[in-house]
Amino acid sequence: QVQVVESGGGKVQPGGSLRLSCAASGSFFSIDAMGWYRQAPGKQRDKVVTLAHNTFQDYADFAKGRFTISRDNANNTWYLQMNSLKPEDTAIYYCLLVAKRTRHADLMNYWGQGTQVTVSS
Repeated sequence: QVQVVESGGGKVQPGGSLRLSCAASGSFFSIDAMGWYRQAPGKQRDKVVTLAHNTFQDYADFAKGRFTISRDNANNTWYLQMNSLKPEDTAIYYCLLVAKRTRHADLMNYWGQGTQVTVSS
C-alpha cells in the first residue's frame, strides 16, 4: 500500500516563507511524477507545480518566481519551498504522487491528506 504524508503547514505573515514536505512510503515499482496542489475555501483544487520524470517542472503562473519544488530521491520525499507568501496563498496544500505499484500496473494518483497554510498578519 502506498501512503503519502504532508507536513510543514502553518500560519505565516505576508512576505514570509514556509517549506512543505511530502513523504511517500510503501511498495511501488516506479514514480512517474510528483507535485503540489492547493484548494482554497469554496474553490476548486488547483495545480501549484508538478515534477515529471524528475526533470520537467510545470509551475502555475502564481507560483513562478516564488515557489520551488525539489526532491530527495533517496528518501522518496519532495518539498515545496514557498517564499514571499501572500494572503491569497491561504489554502490546504496537497501533495500528489503518480506511480506504478508493479511493472505492469496502471499509473495511479496518490494524494496526501493535506496541510493547512494560512498567510495572515
